[in-house]
Amino acid sequence: MPDHPPQAVAIIPARLGSTRFPRKVLADRTGFPLIRHVWDQARRAGSISRVVIATDADEVRAAADAFGAECVMTRADHPNGSSRLAQAADLLALPDEALVVNVQGDEPELDPAVIDAAVRALASSDAQSSTIASPFAPGEDPANPNIVKVVLARDGHALYFSRSLIPHPRAGGTVVPPLKHVGLYAYRAATLRRYVTLAPTPLEQCEMLEQLRLLEHGLRIAVAVHPVHTTGIDTPEQYDAFVARWRASSR
Repeated sequence: MPDHPPQAVAIIPARLGSTRFPRKVLADRTGFPLIRHVWDQARRAGSISRVVIATDADEVRAAADAFGAECVMTRADHPNGSSRLAQAADLLALPDEALVVNVQGDEPELDPAVIDAAVRALASSDAQSSTIASPFAPGEDPANPNIVKVVLARDGHALYFSRSLIPHPRAGGTVVPPLKHVGLYAYRAATLRRYVTLAPTPLEQCEMLEQLRLLEHGLRIAVAVHPVHTTGIDTPEQYDAFVARWRASSR
């Protein structure tokens, strides 16, 4: 019998507002809006049976309609992507046991295998959520506060996430290579619905990391370690570099 991967719904939150690069999800110098590239990558994951764009902007909805993507309209006042995902899960009437992947709308080069790794980690665990950790690539600075770090328990569940360098390499101690956190999450739909009822927590607000809310409320996050060398598009300069790579690969 073939080993069928667990199946999940990928939801791509897509807002027009962005401080460093407004309207980036509709940037289209490749001939396609950025959100189309993300949608294409998510559809290539073997674990994904359905891909849905969740937006509060009519222009994004129109773009999604133009390339044939399923889209739901969510409220404009969501404080984070997890909250928008929870409303999308309700609009789609997903059952509590459904697996839902939050695919960032600015990740046009996301490896579909990363999505599959997150889904497998959740499906094979009793955790309420899962995410990805990656070894640092050469040249990446583990002390950079813009790169989130994660430390794991022996069973592969997250112990803590931080913008600081963790674990701290004290002189004479055992060397434990740091792991960077990759912001792709899988959830059980019931967890998303519970998340929006949970009060913000001190560590979440201190580090400005929404996943800490789950840990502080006693929920578990399974972590798959998978090499990831791509990054999201945060600035016009990063988009320029992506366009150049895309054009080179399309020749």
